[in-house]
Parts: sequence; C-alpha cells; structure tokens
Amino acid sequence: MSQSIPMTTENTVIRPDFALISQWVKPNAKVLDLGCGDGELLTHLHHQHDIRGYGIEKDDKNWLTAMENGVDVLQMDLESGLSGFEDLSFDTVILSQTLQAMHNTEGIVKEMLRVGREAIVTFPNFGYWRNRIQILLGQMPVSKTLPYQWYDTPNVHLCTIHDFDTFCRNHNIVVIERKVITGGQDVQFLPNFLGNLAMYRLKIA
Repeated sequence: MSQSIPMTTENTVIRPDFALISQWVKPNAKVLDLGCGDGELLTHLHHQHDIRGYGIEKDDKNWLTAMENGVDVLQMDLESGLSGFEDLSFDTVILSQTLQAMHNTEGIVKEMLRVGREAIVTFPNFGYWRNRIQILLGQMPVSKTLPYQWYDTPNVHLCTIHDFDTFCRNHNIVVIERKVITGGQDVQFLPNFLGNLAMYRLKIA
C-alpha cells in the first residue's frame, strides 16, 4: 500500500524526493551536496533544519545561480574525486539524481562515505515498468526522471534497484534506509518494477 509524501512546507511546493531527503538530515547538520545544481535542495534543508550546507557544481550556469541564491558552492568536476575534503568532515553527503551520469560510480560512492558519516544517493530506477515497456517496443526510455534522448543524454551508468542493492552488498555498504517513489507516492510492493525513483541512506559497515 502506498502513502503520500509531504509536498509543501511554509506554503512552498517542494519536490517529493527533497521532502524525503529532509527527513534523513538532522538539524544543524553539516551537509555536502554533490552536483547541487542551482542550490534548491541546500536552500530547502537550510530553511527546514538550519544546516550548514556546501555544494559542488560543474555547470557554469548552475554554479552562478547557486552563488546568487546564497549557497556556498565550489565549481569542480566530481569525477576528480573529493580529495580536498578530510575524512568524516560532513554529517551527510548527498548525490541526488546524478549517480547515473558519473563515469566512476564506484569511486564517487566510496568518496562520499569517506567524507561523510552518512551518504544519501538517489537515482532513476531503470527497472521501472514504463522503462521496460519502451525497451520492449525497441526504443530507449524517455520519462520525467530520464528526460533525454539517446543521442544527447549525460547518463552513462543506468541501473536498477536490484543492481544497486547488489553493489552495496559487494562493497560492504550498509543501507540504513531505502525509499522508492513514483509520482510522489511511496512504493513498497514490487519496488524494482513499480518504482521510478530510488532513494538510499547509506553508511560504511
């Protein structure tokens, strides 16, 4: 049975995945958001929990917008790693819907768990039934969570929920909590088939 995810805070509509991430971040936490975009998530977490937030963003336009929005953000390529950050220097490190665009997936997850006491990773579930149907029809999936055409997509490592579960087991990563949602609804039955966005809260074993 599914249940609704809170969609508003202080009369402002927020993304359902941001609402769930907010539940996993403690008040006054020190948070690092990788691929932070325009800083929307960090701004939301600051308003909700008074966090100390920092972002990393590669895109020039997003970096500038985040700066203009008052977010402390560094412009750098995540593929180069997080060597500039000390071990356990953050309470939570977040990678929101960026995992599939990483070339060195294993490396960035390991770095997140080195730098942060906990990590939050979210990604579109390639095993979602609508994606499967599009593949059966002979075409690459295009959806809200996978909005690109095959020829212009930044995604290089799409995976399913089962794939990521196996990845965590093989790398001694503890899944503290997992949520799967579709259209803002919590999916508990057949999540790898009926869920289109996977959300993980992780720590080192």
